[in-house]
Amino acid sequence: MKTLIKPIGEIRNNPNNPRTIRDEKFAKLVKSIKALPAMLDVRPLVCDEDWIVLGGNMRLRACSEAGLKEVPVIQVKGWTEEQKREFIIKDNVGFGEWDWDVLANEWDEQQLLEWGMSVWNPDEVNLDDFFEARDGEDPTTSIQLTYEQGIGERVRDALAEQEGTKEEIIARLLGIQ
Repeated sequence: MKTLIKPIGEIRNNPNNPRTIRDEKFAKLVKSIKALPAMLDVRPLVCDEDWIVLGGNMRLRACSEAGLKEVPVIQVKGWTEEQKREFIIKDNVGFGEWDWDVLANEWDEQQLLEWGMSVWNPDEVNLDDFFEARDGEDPTTSIQLTYEQGIGERVRDALAEQEGTKEEIIARLLGIQ
């Protein structure tokens, strides 16, 4: 398929896009496009026959915010609605995992942050923050748990349901009490 250069005003965001980027992460995307607009040449937007975005809704918004007038686009033709819906999801699914050791040892943390990556782990629960907010005490020890993305919220919810001091809660959860 051929990449076309299309005026940004002729491309429409997909109103049924299930993925979004907000606030700080969106600002990082805008910054990354301003710093390296050539990345769009190798990762163009994907649109259907009506120039509705199937892949790259947030990039389109970021390109507009960055002041770009034109963007690279690949237009797909003849796809069924089911194929379009499947592509939208598959284009946004993250199949791989980061190797945090390689990132920590081989990459510059500041650069990764500037490029829009959340370092080091995407879903952390700092128990000190939880307990400090809960009972007003200053923590004397530091406990931080790191989970695969999505599990941390469930841990925070489960902790919020517990009663007692931080020592009692930890002891009970560890089966010591």
